[in-house]
Amino acid sequence: MNHLRLFLLSIVVLTSANMLPAGDWPHWRGPNDLGAAEPGQSPPAEFSDTQNVLWKTPVPGRGHSSPTIIGDKVFLTTADVAAQTQSVLCFDRQTGKPVWSTIVNTGGLPREIHSHNTHATPTVACDAQQLFVVFNNHESAQLAALDLNGKILWKKQGPFSPEQYKFGYGPSPLLYDDLVIVAAEYEKGYIVALNKKNGDVAWKIDRPQISFSSPVVANIAGRDQMLISGLGKVCSFDPKSGKQLWAVDGPAIATCGTLVWQGDTVFASGGYPEKETMAVKADGSGKVLWRQGVRCYEQSLVAADGYVYAVSDDGIGYCWNAETGEEMWKKRLGGSVSSSPTLVGDLIYLFNERGKCFVFKTNPEKFELVAENQLGDEAYASPSFCDGKMFMRTADSTDGTRRETLYCIGE
Repeated sequence: MNHLRLFLLSIVVLTSANMLPAGDWPHWRGPNDLGAAEPGQSPPAEFSDTQNVLWKTPVPGRGHSSPTIIGDKVFLTTADVAAQTQSVLCFDRQTGKPVWSTIVNTGGLPREIHSHNTHATPTVACDAQQLFVVFNNHESAQLAALDLNGKILWKKQGPFSPEQYKFGYGPSPLLYDDLVIVAAEYEKGYIVALNKKNGDVAWKIDRPQISFSSPVVANIAGRDQMLISGLGKVCSFDPKSGKQLWAVDGPAIATCGTLVWQGDTVFASGGYPEKETMAVKADGSGKVLWRQGVRCYEQSLVAADGYVYAVSDDGIGYCWNAETGEEMWKKRLGGSVSSSPTLVGDLIYLFNERGKCFVFKTNPEKFELVAENQLGDEAYASPSFCDGKMFMRTADSTDGTRRETLYCIGE
């Protein structure tokens, strides 16, 4: 990795809204919100269920939430459809041993969701004092706050009952200053910000159309902006008030990925029914730098050193010039993809749905594969990286029974 990227990533980490200790992965897309690990890490590029495994531990139930790592703990969510429960799980970061499990909800799980979704898909968010989780149950999006020992501090529920696309729920909670922000987009949808301490509503905006993206806050073009795609627009809001700052048409009505940015440019992709990846100036000018007819529906993008790296739903990797949209290369990796790529140094780690992990370099001149690895036979979560280790949730059904495992990969 070059020195400029090391410096820029260090600044992002040090100036984040929630000043968490270095070495944690506190929420969806990591400490800098860009799907990038903190600088200076060298996790193994080669691994398997027996190679470079520091520990592995069974995960009960079913879920797609990615690992959240805080201090000496790792957090996941899970659901048990037979028992009709949705829970938060805590594991020891050094050993993988279970520490505690808290049932947040019993009953009311949606009868119908997408076959690629679960009843525990959003990733846990943590501000080093509280955990925040969202579950879909009782025709609602339920937000719960817990302490780090698993005690439920408060719960709030808002309506979430899609009529046409009964695909379930996906967005992860977003933390900003003293707020926790939740997207619940459907025919009568909304984004709502609540006070972390007690769940009181601070602001709410209408978002009446089905979509599944998690919002993200970036300090870009001289101000904090809450960014989200979906509903046929890329939108920016003031995270303090919910006031819309600007909106640009594209990339699709329904999206799942979280926006990324570099400099004052935002990159978005989707979706359904349209398929498009685009770059937009985030200064309110409405300027669209480029559009590409490529669909990255479920997964997010990665931006690094003036280039955008993406993997489409059908497993084709792309590299585009961030300013011009020029295609630098494309490469079929193989298999369908739902997991998001994660940047670690000058390497990108990308899992397909069959548990194969492609590790390749951020090289705009050519596709440069470093390793192919197999971990289980099902992967929908995205990997988290701390202290030179990879934490990843996968499943395996080779013996006819589906079982989930949380891995810690390292040397």
